[in-house]
Amino acid sequence: MMNTADRSLAMIDYALRRRFSFYEMTPGFDTEGFKKHQESIGNDKFNKVVNAIVSLNHDIINDDSLGSGFCIGHSYFCASNPSTINDLWLENIVEYDIKPMLREYWFDNDSKYQTAVEKLLDSLK
Repeated sequence: MMNTADRSLAMIDYALRRRFSFYEMTPGFDTEGFKKHQESIGNDKFNKVVNAIVSLNHDIINDDSLGSGFCIGHSYFCASNPSTINDLWLENIVEYDIKPMLREYWFDNDSKYQTAVEKLLDSLK
């Protein structure tokens, strides 16, 4: 699906698929480019958060109600100016970008949501 995160677009999705080719994009945490970016930052907390997201993506992929189309992408961690990446920046990404998305994913399963959030918050310590 083009946009599996928003199921209300299913009819538009099918209409577009009949007319265009699509290329599936997956999170690039394991790409050479992201690894170089990660090394250039040299921040242990950044590495912990990225590892927590990679682990969380495995949970998302294996969740029967979600799947690979719901994985969290690496772009959240690609600031245009790497020197701006600090603890506050990471905390804001988790608090204002990732947590609300997870709340939507598991709106009907507070236990899964809380477990995921705890993993992320632990990575910020």
